[in-house]
Amino acid sequence: MPRVDGVDDAQAANGTPSAVPPDTRAATRGTGRREGSEDAGDAARQARPPRPSRAARARAVVRSFFGTVRTGLWDGAPAPLLPLSRPRRLRWLPHVIVSLIALGVALANTDAMSNGYRLGVEVGVLTGFAQGVALVLALWRPVPAWWLSLGGTVVAGVAAPANLVGTQAPGPNWPWSVPAITAHALVLLFLALRMSSHVAIGALALTGLVTFVVEGIIGGGPYTATGVTAVTVFVVAVLLGTALRGSREARTQLVEQESLTAEERSRRTLLEERSRIARELHDVVAHHMSVISIQAQVAPHLVDNPSDELMENLDGIRENALEALTELRRVLGVLRSENPEDPYGLGAPGTGAAPHAPQPTLDRLDALVENTRAAGLTVITETEGDPLPLAPGVELSAYRIVQEALSNALRHAPGSVVRVELTHFPRGLQIRVVNSAPRRAAPPSPGAGHGLLGMRERAMMLGGTLMAMETSCGGFTVAAFLPRAGTAAADGLFPGNSPGPTNPTGDTS
Repeated sequence: MPRVDGVDDAQAANGTPSAVPPDTRAATRGTGRREGSEDAGDAARQARPPRPSRAARARAVVRSFFGTVRTGLWDGAPAPLLPLSRPRRLRWLPHVIVSLIALGVALANTDAMSNGYRLGVEVGVLTGFAQGVALVLALWRPVPAWWLSLGGTVVAGVAAPANLVGTQAPGPNWPWSVPAITAHALVLLFLALRMSSHVAIGALALTGLVTFVVEGIIGGGPYTATGVTAVTVFVVAVLLGTALRGSREARTQLVEQESLTAEERSRRTLLEERSRIARELHDVVAHHMSVISIQAQVAPHLVDNPSDELMENLDGIRENALEALTELRRVLGVLRSENPEDPYGLGAPGTGAAPHAPQPTLDRLDALVENTRAAGLTVITETEGDPLPLAPGVELSAYRIVQEALSNALRHAPGSVVRVELTHFPRGLQIRVVNSAPRRAAPPSPGAGHGLLGMRERAMMLGGTLMAMETSCGGFTVAAFLPRAGTAAADGLFPGNSPGPTNPTGDTS
């Protein structure tokens, strides 16, 4: 039986229509993926926690603020006022001054409580000295001191109206006497200096509230109202303390940031110097690997009828040397960097030397000295002892140390006389470069500022030592000793716990 309007034979026989007509199924197939994506997006949105409203966020901020204030005002932990750092003899001068002010406040407030408020001698002394004790206590524990000062004022303010009945106007200053205003303002100042701004604002707000309750609700008796004046003074004290605390924290953060920046600069300088030294030593190693490859290639021609095993071994040596040389060239390609122009023509690494030129040795020291003399310095060279063979790394480091010392003398001591002394010992080579005081002012240095650091790294790398210091006549001395074989290089190119400062003073090259 043929289809009739999209109804299958069996479905027509059973009287059951198709669940989805063909045209409807086709349309559904075209939109199924999109509907699935929308369903997935709806599910993700439902799973995501709803974003709190502005009112909820505001309530959270208020709860956090009051929580901080409540915790801070009930915290009696010590927060001492630090003594002066300089001068040493006057370190405790602020504490002495505050103690003297506290004594004067206590005596003046005792007189105001006893005679002005007519509280009697016992209560007058108790409430009067409470302000003085609170002021001294604020030097170490500002929060308990604030409670003591506020409590003494409340006790005196509540007890005074009954004793002021019948007093002719104008009566005494109430509820804050002048000594009490002074003491409480200083207490709030110390609290704002040592505690967070939230705690300081909370203490100020509670002080204003207590003042309003005592003066506006309790009242009674003739008196001169001081509530507005006192709260105004307290606001100024809190603002001043908060500003000073913020300024101190900003200075502290600035000092910490400068320390971190200086440490990072020193570390970066050290890494740059080590990279430069590693590049030069890799040049030396590459030269030796090239020699090994050539010798392995030439060796079979120096023997009559070489055996197959010998030829195989020599071929293996040559292949390994060529592979190592290829890897070294790749490393050198990474280590090399663009070289700025050499302002003094000395050919220092990183200052205009040809990037593929062979690394220098002490044989080229005469050419270096001549270049320095042509730049305007008087250089005298002296060599003592019997020259013995030196390791290639030692010769390279000795040349670089002399080169850097001459560059420093040229930059910072123009017109001076420089003496270069090389002393050969059985254990190693001693280098001394001494320049006299400059004859004229040195121009601004274009150097990077880490020449001495590089020299120290070279000496320590080889197990040697280097010292740099000013002379009594205004000159400068660089003295180094390098072991003949550079034994420390066998323990690692750069020892991780190498001694010596990483940011030597006096180095502006």
